[in-house]
Amino acid sequence: MRRSRQTLGYLMLFLLLGILFACAATSESKPQEPPLTILTIGTADPGGTMYPVGRAIAQVMTQADEAMKINISASSGSAMNVRGLESGNLDLALVSGDVAYAAYHGTGEFSQPVSQLRAVAAVYSSASNWVAPCDTGAVYVHDLTGTVVGIGPQDSTTDLAARVVWSVLGLEESGTQLVNCGLGDGAQLVLEGKLDAIHGFAGLPTHSLETLTQSTPCRVLQYTPEELEEILAQNNFYYPMSIPAGTYAGQEEELDTFGVKCLLCVSSTMPEEEVYALTQTLFTLRDDLKKHHTALSDLSDGNFMCQQLPIPLHPGAEQFYQDIGLLPN
Repeated sequence: MRRSRQTLGYLMLFLLLGILFACAATSESKPQEPPLTILTIGTADPGGTMYPVGRAIAQVMTQADEAMKINISASSGSAMNVRGLESGNLDLALVSGDVAYAAYHGTGEFSQPVSQLRAVAAVYSSASNWVAPCDTGAVYVHDLTGTVVGIGPQDSTTDLAARVVWSVLGLEESGTQLVNCGLGDGAQLVLEGKLDAIHGFAGLPTHSLETLTQSTPCRVLQYTPEELEEILAQNNFYYPMSIPAGTYAGQEEELDTFGVKCLLCVSSTMPEEEVYALTQTLFTLRDDLKKHHTALSDLSDGNFMCQQLPIPLHPGAEQFYQDIGLLPN
């Protein structure tokens, strides 16, 4: 009886060891999944271009890399996104070039330089768009004297650009009321007759302005050549752009305006190898990104992404562009 119990004990021990060895072998043969990297990208008001562009970047890059998940954070726009990077609440941020310049150099609303702000790439261009119902009679931006106009969320790049225009054109004492509001809300207020016009500084076409022009007869307002020349002379981060004919309903002619690059930014504290991989993925997925929003068509030009930027590239991004020959070593 004792021998039977001993035999049974040995059998159970061998069985247990066999199970352990089998589990160990299975564990060794099964490939280890890479750890999941979760990042948050700061965007802006859903009525403009920055939010859908941020959403497209998050979706496309998340789908392409199982080890990465990018969440979207809506905000009032570029300035808030810079602060989010600075505080560590954001990992990635879309920032208009004019705001990036002001933040990096500590000008305008930034009393101190945000020295850790770095670019990964320029991803699209924002253009100055002013839209007013035809019954206002306005043809040029300076015709808005004495009216009530929406200029985007407070401290957004749309707000900043509108105030730059008002200053350069000498309209600060014109009696015009400048109202901060989201682009979607502002377009609705124009339809309701509570605003006479609205300004957008975003990719073309700006969704809320496109919807507005489809809902009621509108005119896209113009700058005179002299006004554009003065705006560009006083703000070296802006450059000439045009609004192609047919961008908005009822717009039959190409119109000259000004614009700025919108940047995907990170903090200089992000590891170089991580930013290198991020930049490589963004560059590789350019064709997929363009399918999500027409503003992202600028990504076709690799030089657009990495040259003539208002702030320095992150070293990891710079190394990638050097490796593929877009920047000198």
